[in-house]
Amino acid sequence: MMKKIRRQLTLFADKADALEIEYIRSEYNPIQKAMIDCHITLCREDEITHLDKVLVNLSALKFHQLICQLGKPKLFEDEKGIFIPVYDSESQFNELRTRILKNGIEAPRIQNPHITLLHPRNSVCSQDIFIDIVKRQLPAQLTFKTISLIEQKNDEKWKILRTFKLLN
Repeated sequence: MMKKIRRQLTLFADKADALEIEYIRSEYNPIQKAMIDCHITLCREDEITHLDKVLVNLSALKFHQLICQLGKPKLFEDEKGIFIPVYDSESQFNELRTRILKNGIEAPRIQNPHITLLHPRNSVCSQDIFIDIVKRQLPAQLTFKTISLIEQKNDEKWKILRTFKLLN
């Protein structure tokens, strides 16, 4: 059997700052929670096909930690999932992506960062669940201090392969 391998670059939230988010994920989306901690996907697998160039860029990267504001939870994919929009007033998120992907992708797509609370692939969302989540006291912002190269084989738990620190 051939293994399906996916690699991505991810910004993991600090566990202490994301306690309520992780509690919601444990309660309503335990399958996804077991596979990966609270995060924002920075670069998807189709964007890092030139991994050697990406790793060179990451090793030389001088970029400050990202401080992002969190919005109110929103429904997506025909109300089957819930995500938290992440706002970055200075567009640092997409600037970071551009620097990481230079010499690999000519024009990286603009990506809207978010944190998935309920993934439609492995959770069940209802109006009652959504109302419950909206009432929760979620953090107003999160600081992302590292970039992680992660890998998943055959829909198993994601594993961290390498971590790159962002500047204070």
